[in-house]
Amino acid sequence: QVEIVESGGGLVQPGKTLVLSCAAAGNIGRLDDMGWYRQDPGNERDFLASIDSDGRANYQPLVKGRFTIARDNAKNMVFLQMNNLKPSDTARYHCRADGRQQTGGSFIAWGPGIQVTVSS
Repeated sequence: QVEIVESGGGLVQPGKTLVLSCAAAGNIGRLDDMGWYRQDPGNERDFLASIDSDGRANYQPLVKGRFTIARDNAKNMVFLQMNNLKPSDTARYHCRADGRQQTGGSFIAWGPGIQVTVSS
């Protein structure tokens, strides 16, 4: 089993920067893509950014240039730096990872999410 844990959320003022962290642990043979999504109550979970094991990143156009995804392969971690935060960025942020398990078979794992609230 692969477990995902997010950290770094909280209350932040508009215009500030916040960095979210995500750690993957457990039955990991290989980590492929890691990414971030967010979800408002009553809405679908929206893709924000992803990064593969070679460091190639993809971004949702609305956050490109303001959010930056990075990865530490040695620690099985992914980060999301969010600059110039806006109240519309308020949401629950989820980390996702996929790859192969040590014991065989592929996996897709999601974290429970972490709340980010942007408010003055």
